[in-house]
Amino acid sequence: MRSLARLWPYVRPVRGTLLVAALAAVLASCFGLVIPLALKWIVDGPVADRDPPGVWLGGLVVALLGVAEAGLAGVRRVVLAGPLAGVEAEMRSAFYRRLQRLPVSFHDRWPSGQLLSRATADLMLVRVFLAFPLTFLLVNGVTIVMGFAVLLLQEWTLGLVLLAPVVPLIVLCSLFEERYSRAARTSQDRVGDLTTIVEESVLGIRVIKGFGRHRAQEQAFARQSALLRESELRKASLLGRLWGLVTALPELAIGAALVLGVVQVADGGLTAGTLVAFLSTALALRWPVESIGFLLAVTNDAAAATDRFFEVMDAPQAPPDAAPEPAPADGSRTGRATVRDRGLRLAGVEFRYPDAPAAAPPVLRGVDLHIRPGETMALVGTTGCGKTTLTALIPRLHEATAGRITLDGQEITALPRARLRELVSVAFEEPTLFSASAGENVLMGAAGAGEAELRRALAVAQAGFVHSLPDGHRTQVGELGLSLSGGQRQRLALARAVVGGPRYLILDDPLSALDVHTEALVESALREVLATTTALVVAHRPSTVLLADRVALLSGGRITAVGTHHELLHGNGEYASLMSGPERRP
Repeated sequence: MRSLARLWPYVRPVRGTLLVAALAAVLASCFGLVIPLALKWIVDGPVADRDPPGVWLGGLVVALLGVAEAGLAGVRRVVLAGPLAGVEAEMRSAFYRRLQRLPVSFHDRWPSGQLLSRATADLMLVRVFLAFPLTFLLVNGVTIVMGFAVLLLQEWTLGLVLLAPVVPLIVLCSLFEERYSRAARTSQDRVGDLTTIVEESVLGIRVIKGFGRHRAQEQAFARQSALLRESELRKASLLGRLWGLVTALPELAIGAALVLGVVQVADGGLTAGTLVAFLSTALALRWPVESIGFLLAVTNDAAAATDRFFEVMDAPQAPPDAAPEPAPADGSRTGRATVRDRGLRLAGVEFRYPDAPAAAPPVLRGVDLHIRPGETMALVGTTGCGKTTLTALIPRLHEATAGRITLDGQEITALPRARLRELVSVAFEEPTLFSASAGENVLMGAAGAGEAELRRALAVAQAGFVHSLPDGHRTQVGELGLSLSGGQRQRLALARAVVGGPRYLILDDPLSALDVHTEALVESALREVLATTTALVVAHRPSTVLLADRVALLSGGRITAVGTHHELLHGNGEYASLMSGPERRP
């Protein structure tokens, strides 16, 4: 219940609706308990007196009570449907918003299938709990208490017989709850793992087919599916055993009460009508008692789902935007950057991944780099040296562990993230596209950009192929843009980076998937863009390096050399080796 109590902020707006639904369900239950009393009156009155009109009247009363009970049950369902769907939608929206605000390091660690299962299947379980067990745990509890009060008032000795299974049932339910909650959590985690396998298989279908690995993937899926089946059977076994005992114990008590009641009627100590009413009430309590196992199972499923939901919601967000520093009272600083501070500067920057072992050295340490306004700096280094990580620090996709990064003298941590990402535009090494049109994918790079900016960006990126698509730039490119070639996706990603005319441009090996001819055309058009912006370009090939005014060599987590391409080529052996490659031996 501690887990489920955390749902209250989402449930609070519909608490009135839940109360109305609970009252309707309680009233329906009360009408159901009145029916046995009406039967007692019919048996001891009109039936005993051989009064047919009285029997018909009694039958009409019972029918009206049944109709009222059914009508109130229908009201409960109608009243709850819309609001609870709204609660589920709000929780799903909150979950998605949180995912957007969590740092990149979180998404690096979490399998996407686990996140998908939490946003879909788990929230459905929560809605089912709010719609049914939440109400009926209360309603059935009230029904059982009121029903036993009626039984004890009618014939207390028989009532005590029916109360005999209460203590064993409480012990059984307590043991069941503990074991089932663990099984429910295991099962839901395995659903997430299975979802991950399905998603990876769909997104990587070209690799699977290309290497003929479909059988291996099928085996991996079968193994994970078998684990899920095992946990579901464990849940079914626990529920089946509880349900069997919860059904058997009350049935035995009802049987014993029936025998004792018949004996009392035969001895004249009990009227037939009282026995009928007693047994009718006892039978009316069968469902509230027998449903305890089912309600506990759904409640534990929902509790496990709630825990999984809040595991993501409780994950620490990226540090909040800092409030801008007020200007000094003496006016000694006007807010303008000095000539020395202008441009993009990294001073003593260090970065360590949050989940890295304590003894592991930082990926970056003591990085010092200054890119002057309007300058293009190429960043070069061996594979895995931290180039992509360094570029991710500038738009704050990762937070630097130590040191300062400034834009025109202002620390990036003092800028609101929205403003920082207006100033800094990025084209990543992996050109991710979305299930939208080609034009929409490009225009994601600048809020408010229009047709003219789109055409200019496509021209710069040499992405004229867009105009020959079936619907031009309105053509849907499919999930991850897989309907396009790698080079086409990379050109659209480059267009997205330049569409807003950013002040600072970060390009992570933007031309790696292009053929030589297209690369030359893109470089020619890109030079015009780079002339009007301050840029940092991760480069692996000499042709890309030649776009830059200067080159920085990243080695051992530090910037070890800065100069022009020709200066480093003739004065730095490591750089010369990177640009020329290993010597070929005969």
